[in-house]
Amino acid sequence: MPLEFKLPELGENIESGDVVNVLVREGDHISANQGVVELETDKAVIEVPCPHAGKVEKIHVSKGATVKVGQTLLTIDADASESRAEAAPAEKAPTQTPAKESAVAAAVAAPAAVAPAPAMPPAEGPIPAGPAARRVAREMGVDLSRLAGSGARGRITVEDVKAAAAAPAGIASASGAAAPIGEPVIPPGEPGKDAHGSVRIEKMSKIRRTIAAQMVKSTSTIPHVTNFDDADITVLEQMRKSVPAGYLGPDIKLTTMPFVMKAVAAALRQHPLLNATIDDQNEQVIYKQYVNLGVAVDTPRGLVVPVMRAVDRMTIGQIAAALGALAAKARAVNFTVEDLRGGTFTISNLGAVGGTYSTPIINHPEVACLLLGRSRWLPVALDGRVEPRFMMPLSLSYDHRIIDGAAAARFLNQVIDYLETPAKLLITA
Repeated sequence: MPLEFKLPELGENIESGDVVNVLVREGDHISANQGVVELETDKAVIEVPCPHAGKVEKIHVSKGATVKVGQTLLTIDADASESRAEAAPAEKAPTQTPAKESAVAAAVAAPAAVAPAPAMPPAEGPIPAGPAARRVAREMGVDLSRLAGSGARGRITVEDVKAAAAAPAGIASASGAAAPIGEPVIPPGEPGKDAHGSVRIEKMSKIRRTIAAQMVKSTSTIPHVTNFDDADITVLEQMRKSVPAGYLGPDIKLTTMPFVMKAVAAALRQHPLLNATIDDQNEQVIYKQYVNLGVAVDTPRGLVVPVMRAVDRMTIGQIAAALGALAAKARAVNFTVEDLRGGTFTISNLGAVGGTYSTPIINHPEVACLLLGRSRWLPVALDGRVEPRFMMPLSLSYDHRIIDGAAAARFLNQVIDYLETPAKLLITA
């Protein structure tokens, strides 16, 4: 009995997505709830499972296509799954003689030499690899079409990609490592020409189109003003380094960011105007009674702002643990749409990649955004003498429709006070 599998509801206000990859081929037998399509929606890449088991009779979408909720993805022959299951018991393994059993046992007990994996021929059809494996493959210069996956149903894992990249030349199932120094890096996209010479053309991804639309909406709607200042975090840095490695947990790293997030959350409680939104249609200011901080993350698919909820109620240790989980999701590009919703204020860390000051664009409909620069040692005059101090650059952009310069300065001064006197953060509820 043919069944049409249509794109299900994916979340509030999500009407369509771009097909990143089709994970099955016509003629394949799939099990219930097996992933069949990778879809990019807004800022999340998800694997869409099919609830029906059976034979894939027809695939109605292709890589790069935009599909809408309710659109048919596959046609499944459910009867084929039942007939295949009935035929399976008839296939019996041949009975082994005791001599053969002894030989098998000896072979299992003896340590076998691991032969290098031979290079696989280029795969036909879709490559069974998730977003994380694809990202690592791009970074390491591994050709996924030449890999045999060790995961379920032959799926290529991150470990498969890393193993291929680490294997010697001629043995690895990879096309090669990164280009040697001095060779040009070829950007992605299809080759082409314009009036002046050769170019490469790449279609904008769903994420990049969403980012572009959000940036245009923000800059065209919000009159941005940015205040710049520095926080002396010498004492904070000494406190942070005094915490033994692994004290918060074996996989939790205590950086400066949890202190900054706690300081911002506490300051927002005292300056609620920066934790508000504007309802343009009804000409109202909506003050949020919760503090959900968005953290701008640079991923291979573009800038993503996952949201950490109720930060004002968390301890610095809890924030550090949550940041560790967030970093793991960033590495795997494994954000869900829900992870990106509900923010009231955004923090961006330019210092992680270098740079001091910048003018961050506010994440509409929020009304402010704080950017951290790279902390550095500077000579500072204190009580008539010059001392080296560890200074953190801060750039606060705010919506000048409702936030005046004085209100923004008072908020930023409060954040700086918390960072310069970190003991206050330990007793702040």
